[in-house]
Amino acid sequence: MKKTLSLVAFALFSVSSAHALDARIVRQLDALAPDERREQRCDMEAADRIRKEGDFKPDKVIAYAFGDTIEAGNAIRAPGAVFRAGGDWYRLKFKCETGEEGLKIMSFDFKIGDKVPKEQWERYYLYD
Repeated sequence: MKKTLSLVAFALFSVSSAHALDARIVRQLDALAPDERREQRCDMEAADRIRKEGDFKPDKVIAYAFGDTIEAGNAIRAPGAVFRAGGDWYRLKFKCETGEEGLKIMSFDFKIGDKVPKEQWERYYLYD
């Protein structure tokens, strides 16, 4: 199931470089179960926020690489997230709350961590 989510996220990132919620992305998100939709939307928001910070240009975010996400209502905490930028993976923590339908971001907070050593990539299913 988690690998399916990663593939959907990759497809969503491929649709729009700005990750704006155009009609195609909304249709793809709407096809997901609510919890999957919320996680994918929060992953997209993480990539956008990291990009806007200016130091990285992420092309992939995985909310559950180093630990399961924690869900409560419309909120997700991802203490074991990662993102890929410039061919490297970096640890990430984020808290995200969406609206009822899982599309609108109500609040978002994140912290970028250390680079993940390449020796750990295989163990956590990270890739080039």
